[in-house]
Amino acid sequence: MRPQPLICTNDVEATSRWYQSLLGCQSAHGGPNYERLEAEGKLILQLHHWQVDHHHGPIGDPELKPYGNGVLLWFEIEDFEAAVGRAERMGVEIVLPRHRNPPEGEGGPNHWEIWLRDPNGYVVVLASPDGTADGTWRPPAKPAGH
Repeated sequence: MRPQPLICTNDVEATSRWYQSLLGCQSAHGGPNYERLEAEGKLILQLHHWQVDHHHGPIGDPELKPYGNGVLLWFEIEDFEAAVGRAERMGVEIVLPRHRNPPEGEGGPNHWEIWLRDPNGYVVVLASPDGTADGTWRPPAKPAGH
């Protein structure tokens, strides 16, 4: 199974450029109505215009805000430090600055995170791979076949 999140936006092309700049991903579709963003040949995010209903009808109501209330667009990213640098250069709004999860001690994913807000108001979390933060604790290995 592989998640394929889709968010709605009023400007698919500008939102696509924003995510491509932040995540270092590529357009795999393009256009003003729908976009597929890929990294390493795998779909990571879909963008859909609020007003385009294609064959399925409207996906959401742009009048209901905040967009994505209670949902985080969470990306584990290998080049975490570079992505933080890109976010800074882009002037991205920071919701929670760079921090370790957990803040101290062992347990948890032992990775770095930064929480950002995209141009549409969605919260985006960038996280380094589990076990890559300071400290010696590492997540337990998954048993074979799981």
